[in-house]
Amino acid sequence: MGVEITGIGMYVPPRVITNQDLEKILDTSDEWITTRTGIKERRIAEEWEKTSDLAKKASEEAINSANINKSDIQAVIVATSTPDMIFPSTAALLADKLGLKKPMAFDISAACSGFIYALTIANSFIKSGQFENVLVVGAEVFSRIIDWEDRSTAVIFGDGAGAVVLSKTENDSDILSTVMHSDGSHGNSLYCPVGEKLRMKGRETFKLAIKSMEESSLQALKEANLTLNDIDLVIPHQANIRIIDALAERLKLDKSKVFSNIHKYGNTSAASIPIAFYEAVKEKRIKKGDNILFTAFGGGLTWGSIVLKY
Repeated sequence: MGVEITGIGMYVPPRVITNQDLEKILDTSDEWITTRTGIKERRIAEEWEKTSDLAKKASEEAINSANINKSDIQAVIVATSTPDMIFPSTAALLADKLGLKKPMAFDISAACSGFIYALTIANSFIKSGQFENVLVVGAEVFSRIIDWEDRSTAVIFGDGAGAVVLSKTENDSDILSTVMHSDGSHGNSLYCPVGEKLRMKGRETFKLAIKSMEESSLQALKEANLTLNDIDLVIPHQANIRIIDALAERLKLDKSKVFSNIHKYGNTSAASIPIAFYEAVKEKRIKKGDNILFTAFGGGLTWGSIVLKY
């Protein structure tokens, strides 16, 4: 028995904030932002849009594309650092908005690594025989915790949601390996105190990101008994194009094998990998049977990688 991503969905708010828009409120420029981050624009939620609202739209598409009934979803896991409220969980609120009947539902707080953590847990639930279909969502409204006067962070983050349905399968699809780590001693490199705004030490985060993603990627490949030559596409967390390029260089990967859409959405934290995965599938960069590597890092410090056969 294996597991298969049977459904995919994504949603980003229609409101676009370009680099030119940010030039009007910050001491910055399109050239400065593009050169240092690779970002050209990002999506920003409306005041009335909550994380669960973004998650609902992505989840409905994922469930529909999985060609199953909503009643077949037995568990909902939402990875988010921007929940609707402290409690109840965004997952429980999402389940209600979807009309699901009494599923297991909970949130994962692992910052930008959240989707990796959530997918790993869903994989374990299915392979243990507990569930057959789990909805896994990464959703963020980071615009609510950004200091819009801080040039170093305001230009980076955006809002969005990505969702997958992970299901029991008898075919060749499977999650081949999962690797997750954390190191709280680096917690002050990227963090958000309760009721305050996000704070980041850029240089320190940059170095930690490359090192952690490289190490966990190689570990995940080893545990899957594969090499980078066996990987058809790498989908890294969309944090910064310089981090993505540096990771590709460290792993000696051709850039054609590394997917990036950061120029359109910025860093959407836990939503970045499922959104990128969705677009890679729709752009036919991924086909059934391909070996895919997900890798991410986030505040905590958290990081991890997953190798899957699609």
